[in-house]
Amino acid sequence: MPYILATALFVQILHGAIIHTALPQIAAALGESTHRMQWVNISYVLAMAVCIPISGYMADKHGTRRIFLIAVFIFCIGSLLCAMSHNLFFLIVSRMAQGVGGAMMMPIARLILIKSYPREKLLSIMNYAILPAIIAPFVGPILGEYVVKYVSWQALFLINLPLGMLGLILGRWLIPNLYEPVQKFDWRGFYLFAMAAFHFHLSIYLISRNELVIYATLEGLYAFVLVYRYVRHARKADYPLFPLDLFALRTFRIGLIGNFLTRLGVSAIPLLLPLLLQVNFGYSAIETGWLLVVVALGAILIKPWLKSITKRLSYRRILVLNTTTLGLLIIILSHFHQGISWLWFMPVLLLLGVCSAIHFNTMTTITVGDLSTQQVASGNSLLSINQQFAVSFGTLFVVITLHILQDNKIMHGLASFQMISWILGVVTILSGLYFLRLQPDDGKGTY
Repeated sequence: MPYILATALFVQILHGAIIHTALPQIAAALGESTHRMQWVNISYVLAMAVCIPISGYMADKHGTRRIFLIAVFIFCIGSLLCAMSHNLFFLIVSRMAQGVGGAMMMPIARLILIKSYPREKLLSIMNYAILPAIIAPFVGPILGEYVVKYVSWQALFLINLPLGMLGLILGRWLIPNLYEPVQKFDWRGFYLFAMAAFHFHLSIYLISRNELVIYATLEGLYAFVLVYRYVRHARKADYPLFPLDLFALRTFRIGLIGNFLTRLGVSAIPLLLPLLLQVNFGYSAIETGWLLVVVALGAILIKPWLKSITKRLSYRRILVLNTTTLGLLIIILSHFHQGISWLWFMPVLLLLGVCSAIHFNTMTTITVGDLSTQQVASGNSLLSINQQFAVSFGTLFVVITLHILQDNKIMHGLASFQMISWILGVVTILSGLYFLRLQPDDGKGTY
């Protein structure tokens, strides 16, 4: 069962990485500008932002297996429609269908793993949920380049179908249909929270377009208003979508905030590295893709040792030390220059993969480890939303900082990338200090 769920997560995250790199080729095939093609990605993200909040409730009410299989089916149908798209509008609508399926697949797969195994096995089981999220962004670009070059852009979507069908067959046989008692659904809370997520992500996209800063600011302010209204609503509601008592749980609160802070820097690496290697060092897309695979290799190699490392160091110590190491690795990348051999990249990238796997596994496990049976669904969905926001903000930071440094002629070329790497590295190191709020004994029951 863990392998099936991990494969589903891998396919979903890999697909996002593949499509991002293949947008120029798809734009050329459809006769569209690359700028307009960004709506192919933003439509997917917006659909996920709206639907993730409801995923936990749907799984508790209708069963984890049923909702997961429905999500896989919707994702496959969306993939087929994307491959059949003959214009940009049809492709955007199809990507939204994919986003609806993806919004259910990601949190429910992790929810099934959390519910299906005793807490003392949680750290080991979370390896299956975390590893695809680390590997896929670095494997996706190289796979996308080969598929588009030697097959077609439609094949990028069609490869989801056989894997999806296999997942449906095996999932029906192996995945348990777990239920939890549910109360009346909080429609008002869902509307406020989903719309807040929608407008936050829309504001992030609009900010990346310099000419729409005013509209982006208004979108962001409106999103904050919606969050404020949701908090007021949750205080009075009998059964809110995300109960505020979740934040009374110390490990969940620290894990959620720490997760967001550290992901701001680390989640920008899959975007920053290809830009650094291709734009400044002159590497081809294929060469860059193979170098990024080294990061994925590091994440795979550390998997068997993760449990023993965590036992020896404790969550508190490992999260602080590992976050500091990740920040230093990001800074080290800024000191590479065009004439350096690619062999010097490999140990740094390998260690980056090792530290990323350790970090995201321990951070996710400590966040959900103390949730009660009734809190798991809502807490897990909230964690998924939090992670999605962090990735979006991290990517936005790189894009905006590059615009500011290069468009205003402050820095050009490698110097601008070095500045961004230093900022991301320092932010990552400082964010790790937040995990000092954990107690030495926190998380002992999860391994």
